[in-house]
Amino acid sequence: MTSPTWTISELSKEFELTPRTIRFYEDHGILNPAREGSKRVYVARDRTRLKLALRGKRLGLQLSEIRTLIDMYDGPRDTVPQLLHYLSVLTTQRRTLEQQQQDLEESLHEIITQQAVCETLLNAKNKG
Repeated sequence: MTSPTWTISELSKEFELTPRTIRFYEDHGILNPAREGSKRVYVARDRTRLKLALRGKRLGLQLSEIRTLIDMYDGPRDTVPQLLHYLSVLTTQRRTLEQQQQDLEESLHEIITQQAVCETLLNAKNKG
């Protein structure tokens, strides 16, 4: 029984990505398809690594962090160091996103305040 394989167009369709995006992950060493002539052939390992890369992207991780985490997944199965590292990355990313959220809330508050000032000034101009 042969292992399942996918073409670039099949992965593109499944993950709703462009072939260019998949090649981008290849260029950065996340995917390493076999070749049959000029045709790329992706195996289950490539599909899993792509799925993990997309999860990392959704979490807002940098490509270097994504690659490190994926490479750890491929490494020895001693999960305690892997989980500790992943937890550290997630904690750092959470703090970053919480700070960005706070910054956005402050910016939105300032915009609302400035809009109110503008509306008050415009109303005063229209009445006078």
